Amino acid sequence: MSFRNSSCYDRWWEGRKMWGKIIIEVRAFCRESIVISNTQTREELLKMLCAFAHALNSKLKGNNESISLNKWITDDKLTFIDNPADTILSKIGEKCSKLASAGVISEWRYLELERRLIGLSEAQANCERIKNTPLPFPYTLLLHRTTFVFCLLLPFAMAEPLGWLAPIFTTIISYTFFGLDAIGNELEDPFGNDVNDLPTDSMVRIIERDVHRALGKTDLPPQIKPIDHVLS
Repeated sequence: MSFRNSSCYDRWWEGRKMWGKIIIEVRAFCRESIVISNTQTREELLKMLCAFAHALNSKLKGNNESISLNKWITDDKLTFIDNPADTILSKIGEKCSKLASAGVISEWRYLELERRLIGLSEAQANCERIKNTPLPFPYTLLLHRTTFVFCLLLPFAMAEPLGWLAPIFTTIISYTFFGLDAIGNELEDPFGNDVNDLPTDSMVRIIERDVHRALGKTDLPPQIKPIDHVLS
C-alpha cells in the first residue's frame, strides 16, 4: 500500500511539474517573440499558446477540446482532426518557420522559439502518458481486497488480548488502512475535477494573464481564487 501511494503521489507531482514547465515555456516564448515587429502576427501566436493550454486542459479532463478555442484562434484554415493541442503547436511552428524564411526573425531566434515549442510538446506528451497509463488494475484490485479481508479479520485477532477495547482499536486501524487506500485513488489521476486534483484551470488562467501582460494589455483576466481551499 505504501508503494502504491508513493507511485500515485509521483504521478500527481510529475503532473504538477509538467504544468509548471508549460507556464515557464509560455513565458519564455512571450519574451523571445518580442522581436516580431508585426504586432498582429505576434498577438496571433501568443493567443494560440492560450488555445494550446485550453485544449490540453480539456483533453486531460475528458472534455470537448475545441469548445473554447474560437476565442483564441483567428486562423480559419486551422482544422482539428485529432489532438487539437498538438495541431496548434504544429501551426505555431509553421508560422515561426515562415517568419524566419521571410527574414522577420533571425535563424537563431527561430531556433529559440522552436525550442520552447519542443518543451511544450514534451510536457503535453508526459501529461498524456500519466492520463492514459493508470496503475495496473490487478495490482490495485489485490490491495483493495487484501485491505478489506485484513480489516474484516482484525477484530477476531484482537478480541482476546484487548477484550472490550478491540472494537475501538479495530476502528482506528481500519480507518487508517481504508484512508491510505482512498488517498491512492485520489492521487492516481491528477487531472480530473476532484478536490485533490491539480488546479489546472487556475494554471491556464495564469497563462492567459501572462499572454495579456506580454501584449501590453492592462485588463487582465481575473485570477481564479480558492473556493473552500480548492482552486477550481
